[in-house]
Amino acid sequence: MDLVPALEEPLNQPLKSVLGPATAKVMAEHLGLHSVGDLLHHYPRRYEERGQLTHLADLPMDEHVTVVAQVADARLHSFASAKAARGKGQRLEVTITDGSGRLQLVFFGNGVHKPHKELLPGTRAMFAGKVSVFNRRLQLAHPAYELLRGADDEAAETAESWAGALIPIYPATAKLESWKIGKAMQTVLPGAADAVDPLPESLRAGRGLVSLPEALHKIHRPHTKADIADARARLKWDEAFVLQVALARRRHADAQLPAVPRRPAPDGLLAAFDDRLPFTLTEGQRKVSKEIFDGLATEHPMHRLLQGEVGSGKAQPLDSLVLTPAGFRRMGDVRTGDEVVVPDGEIALIDGVFPQGERDVWRLLLSDGSSVECDDEHLWIVATSGAWQRGQAPEVMTTRAIRQDIVEADGSPKWYLPAATPVDLGDDSGPPHDPYLFGLRLGDGSRRHHLDTRVPDVFKNTSIKNRLAVLQGLMDTGGTVHTDGSGASFRSASPRLAEDVAWLVRSLGGRARIVPERAALDVSVSLPDLYAPFRLTRKAAQVGPRPEDPAFRRGIRAVEYVGRKPVQCISVAHPSRAYVTDNFTVTHNTMVALRAMLAVVDAGGQAAMLAPTEVLAQQHHRSIVEMMGELAEGGMLGGAEQATKVVLLTGSMGAAARRQALLDLVTGEAGIVIGTHALIEDKVQFHDLGLVVVDEQHRFGVEQRDALRGKGKQPPHLLVMTATPIPRTVAMTVFGDLETSVLDQLPAGRSPIASHVVPAADKPHFLARAWERVREEAAGGHQAYVVCPRIGDEEDDPKKGGARKSPEDEAEKRPPLAVLDVAAQLSAGPLRGLKVEVLHGRMQPDDKDAVMRRFTAGETDVLVATTVIEVGVNVPNATAMVIMDADRFGVSQLHQLRGRVGRGSAPGLCLLVTEMPEASAARQRLNAVAATLDGFELSRIDLEQRREGDVLGQAQSGARSSLRVLAVIEDEEIIAEAREEAAAVVAADPELERLPGLRTALDALLDEEREQYLEKG
Repeated sequence: MDLVPALEEPLNQPLKSVLGPATAKVMAEHLGLHSVGDLLHHYPRRYEERGQLTHLADLPMDEHVTVVAQVADARLHSFASAKAARGKGQRLEVTITDGSGRLQLVFFGNGVHKPHKELLPGTRAMFAGKVSVFNRRLQLAHPAYELLRGADDEAAETAESWAGALIPIYPATAKLESWKIGKAMQTVLPGAADAVDPLPESLRAGRGLVSLPEALHKIHRPHTKADIADARARLKWDEAFVLQVALARRRHADAQLPAVPRRPAPDGLLAAFDDRLPFTLTEGQRKVSKEIFDGLATEHPMHRLLQGEVGSGKAQPLDSLVLTPAGFRRMGDVRTGDEVVVPDGEIALIDGVFPQGERDVWRLLLSDGSSVECDDEHLWIVATSGAWQRGQAPEVMTTRAIRQDIVEADGSPKWYLPAATPVDLGDDSGPPHDPYLFGLRLGDGSRRHHLDTRVPDVFKNTSIKNRLAVLQGLMDTGGTVHTDGSGASFRSASPRLAEDVAWLVRSLGGRARIVPERAALDVSVSLPDLYAPFRLTRKAAQVGPRPEDPAFRRGIRAVEYVGRKPVQCISVAHPSRAYVTDNFTVTHNTMVALRAMLAVVDAGGQAAMLAPTEVLAQQHHRSIVEMMGELAEGGMLGGAEQATKVVLLTGSMGAAARRQALLDLVTGEAGIVIGTHALIEDKVQFHDLGLVVVDEQHRFGVEQRDALRGKGKQPPHLLVMTATPIPRTVAMTVFGDLETSVLDQLPAGRSPIASHVVPAADKPHFLARAWERVREEAAGGHQAYVVCPRIGDEEDDPKKGGARKSPEDEAEKRPPLAVLDVAAQLSAGPLRGLKVEVLHGRMQPDDKDAVMRRFTAGETDVLVATTVIEVGVNVPNATAMVIMDADRFGVSQLHQLRGRVGRGSAPGLCLLVTEMPEASAARQRLNAVAATLDGFELSRIDLEQRREGDVLGQAQSGARSSLRVLAVIEDEEIIAEAREEAAAVVAADPELERLPGLRTALDALLDEEREQYLEKG
């Protein structure tokens, strides 16, 4: 079948035969243009307006004008050049007149030769340029001009049309200027009449779009701005529609391919794994799981994009504490098989430990002054005070959900945590001395205690009876009864001892709160009826009845952002799926679950996960093995009945381990393999590959994905995962052949941060006000960051001379502002009197630590730093950030930096300082960043900045793009409508036999490389 109709032949004509070999060679080598059609689709990137004709007597300063005048005089001057090597320089001065006034034109250097020959006295011409002043005379330097020849009437008509025209400015190269491309376009433009229209007539008429030949004429030779708008609207539809047809045909073709349905067995591996899950799936997780399982059960390959937080959180920092029968241990030190205490006092085993890398960490501040840290997905067993009293079942809620709904209408805490049941700790040996007598001695003179006085661990990690005895000894000597008889308190000058008394009270299921009082600390003590705070009869007799609510629940008073920390989560083999953490706080727990892979293994297939780095592959492997426990020990002693084998395959593995992994894959022993690019090598063979899971898809080439998919006996199902929010339009264009699932529990915004752009060049007083705001924050007891792109002790390139630059050029060419320079200027100027310090990457580690310690302690008012503060820095008291030369940073960097403020109870302020002009793209990007904290919206901004890249090819960096006028972000509506139209067209005519023009356009779009891309998916 001939897919190129005869009508299309003029557009297929090589440029060599139309423009000549020299021009055609440059166009091919530098612009990738080979045919008449290629050149016609090389659209102008902007248009210049020459402006209306202006009389010489009325010329405005610093504006672009067009005049028609006659040359009165032309003189060529020679002068000594500043560059001796070039010898004499030349300057052509031409005086023109239109009867109303006179104007001087100036041409320099090599630019004098052509006008010296053409602009002879008596010649009439049109001149266009910017009016300037030199030696108190108006002039145009190097103006563009067009000679006017012929009769007066004809010349006048030419002048009017030339002056009013919209001049197309084409993407050009040093070898081929825009005006030369324009002249070449003039030669080939008649060929536009032969362009075959790819849009179905019904679609074009229904949307009021001009024909393709008319659109091509209007885009290259517009008479009005309306012509440009008409042309762009039409050409955007071409690009959107043809692209969506390509993707729709791919989806249609996939639907015809056979695949093995993978349905999990009712009592198989997935069910056994779910039984181990120590949590209930959220509604969003259940919805996404159903979409994936439905796709796996079909007889055609599933192609699904899962975007959102694909990794579960529900983790705590490694420096958090977990209560074990021997006492508290660091979260980072616990291992699978260790014993832990669950809230009801029983002992249970840890059956899974899952490192989660670094995550954002939050701190829950409880009503007794204690606190506990966790990630945003961590689960808590909570209920309102009324629900607890009524005996209603508690809820399991994430940290995120709690912090978004934290207080009642009267300002009191909404959510309360249950108390942990007291348990015996330590071994049977007990403490070395009588605990009560030890408590008496320690409590005696409690108000005069040394600051480091404390209760030794041996008296804390002991039985309930012994802990109570120590506490009673302390209270009998250092404790007092409240005047209303409702409770008691212990006073100490030692913070360590006060904390240990509170620890003892909480370990007994009671409530303790530390309150500073003059030179000492008061610890309020309230214990369950089972335990008396005093042994002395006279003190015990003064303790009155307990309040009506006998429970010792603690309310969640606030949740504050801590920063990024290494975290992990654990699985507890107990029906409660809960454990006791810092300060005897009850917490729930969970872990990452890759249930889709287990479903496929359950159904007799194998699942492969492709990770972008060895570190990530190893982390996934370790987590999955620990999560599955004996379910990952297929073929091994102790493995569960439904178990499979989970293998790791990376490039750095030893030969023996690699041989065994390859054997396990080809025999089917291994149901799950996690690996890097090593998975796609020819030697790797599968027994029955049923599912390919690609982690962080944007870091893989299409060929790599395809090589792995090609290892299945039939096309395997495909699940692409990304934690990066992808705008809907990008998903429709870049991932248009994939169905999309979105986990809707994306991270919410942090504490309120107000962001503003400070235009330092346009409005210098705004920058002055920025420094005033920093002073105000410091006066209020807060601190500020000032961030600069550069350190400042580097050797700067000397400024190069040359023609005068635009303000935007000047802002870009100026070296970025530097930490050392800015810190010195601030200390001597607008922030004089404040304590200003610097921090940057080339400082010695000890010096950096010392600076951060002082800043964290509040000794420094302002920290001037590079992006070393971008991650891992947490100073809740820092409320303001000024980012200098903000246009030099990327969107994600600005967002990361901005996240350093607004971490405490006070709102944050982020000021983005720039010298870029208001109309510049960089300024618009900063305005957009300032306007939102939303991850999806910021991903849109980031995409706009980087451009879409070639959405159908391998060049995804933005260097080249198959989209010429369609903007993925701006033209969302067109893309969505084009997707619907394309699906309908392909459903009715998959081979496009009734639409030869569309098929031709598709063939032009899908050159060999892109055709392979679509085939590979």
